[in-house]
Amino acid sequence: MSRESRKFHVPDALANLYDFANTLDLRHFIHHGVQHKQADELQDPAALGEWMHQHGLIQRAVAPSQKTFEAALRLRAAIRDYLKCEPAERHLKQAVTTPLNAAMEPLALSVAAIGKDGFALRPVTSDSQAGLSAIVAELYDAASAGTLARLKMCAADECRRVFFDRSKPGTRRWCQSTLCGNREKTRTYRERHRDDPASGI
Repeated sequence: MSRESRKFHVPDALANLYDFANTLDLRHFIHHGVQHKQADELQDPAALGEWMHQHGLIQRAVAPSQKTFEAALRLRAAIRDYLKCEPAERHLKQAVTTPLNAAMEPLALSVAAIGKDGFALRPVTSDSQAGLSAIVAELYDAASAGTLARLKMCAADECRRVFFDRSKPGTRRWCQSTLCGNREKTRTYRERHRDDPASGI
């Protein structure tokens, strides 16, 4: 788990998937007068190898091939597009599921018996692609357990951070209600009263 996933109490079973989706940071809002800088943790194959090693997905921080690096970027983009959709609509949108299926296809997994817990999906290979396969396994396990529906993308256009919805009804739309939620509500309020002379706005 990363410091970020611990901070927001993301379940261990979803931590790598959560962190992987958030290696692309598209936030561009101003908070306390400071402009948030966009960033990408996966700038090149070496950065991907280091990221997977730090997350325990591969044994050594070896830079993967350019082909594997490009596969990682496709997988990340497809996962983010999938999580951007409302949970109840995800499997219905072919424009989202088709690229995701294509991105997952080269990442081989096998079923392994793991003792008292029964069975689990495990990467077939031991190379750098195994790290990506492990992320796909988390995606599958979360869908099977019913927890994937709580992994969402913040509805704020200037954020788009993936978050884990810990609310009891599972209906949160923003990663943090006190930040993105408040900005959205304030914006909506101002737009609603913009043309109302009595509002004073």
